Amino acid sequence: MGRVFVAGSINMDVVATAERHPRIGETVAGEAVFYFPGGKGANQAVASAKQGVPTTLVGRLGADAFGQELRTFLAAQGVDLAFVKDTDNMHSGTAIITIADADNTIVVVPGANGLVDADDVAAPALAKGDVAVSQFEIPLPTIAAFFKRARIAGATTVLNPAPAKPADKALLDLVDILILNETELGFLTGTELSDGDPPARFAEAARSLAQGRTICVTLGKRGVLALADGEPLLVPGREVKAVDTTGAGDCFVGALASQLAGSKALRDALTYANVAASICVQRMGAAPSMPTAEEVSAVLSSRRPGEGRDP
Repeated sequence: MGRVFVAGSINMDVVATAERHPRIGETVAGEAVFYFPGGKGANQAVASAKQGVPTTLVGRLGADAFGQELRTFLAAQGVDLAFVKDTDNMHSGTAIITIADADNTIVVVPGANGLVDADDVAAPALAKGDVAVSQFEIPLPTIAAFFKRARIAGATTVLNPAPAKPADKALLDLVDILILNETELGFLTGTELSDGDPPARFAEAARSLAQGRTICVTLGKRGVLALADGEPLLVPGREVKAVDTTGAGDCFVGALASQLAGSKALRDALTYANVAASICVQRMGAAPSMPTAEEVSAVLSSRRPGEGRDP
């Protein structure tokens, strides 16, 4: 079995719940406030580790109380933190999240995440069969350095370009598997897309990014559309009552990486990751909501596997 290495952000999520989101300039009364470990890198690492796959996180924490809490939590989830540094005179990454009617708004303050550099990602020794994962909450040049080392080692590179921002061709050329939602797909391709568009519309947009790589477009409860070797594959989603969607995409990425490290076929890995994400959204919080392998297996064993179909 290969290992999963995640180079990415580590945040404390400060979550406020309310009946509805405030309009610009408006104040609304909240219902409760919570503090949850999060950050896209940490979320994806926890999602992978909880599937029983050796998972290493590469990143930075601030020398503050949040940093200490985050380190303790991540270690308890089984994530290898040997390459997570404490950074003096800098606060840990923080996300301010409002949740209303299961939808969220998020403001991320990078803190120590913005200082993750090429030396940090040069430290772990990757090997053939490993999976290297990153997202856009650390500097893009750092991601490029990480993926270059992964490619040399024969590892599979997985990029989740979120939150969406411009990425140059040189970085995308280092990516084997690109995992993104419809918003990020629209941003990177300059295409107007909406939730209700038919799968064929997403497949058409994704083709411009393919260029020899696999594209996975997450579509929420509709499932995921993958474009592999130019051929579309639609894996249906699992409808559940969502409580908090904050970590759903990260859960999908981490769970998928864990299955790829175990050499699972793409269709099976997508189905597994879909189920993991459907469990995640039924709980509050990001990293704490990630399911275990036993929980995912229980759902998979109780349902007929979804059939992929051409959009």
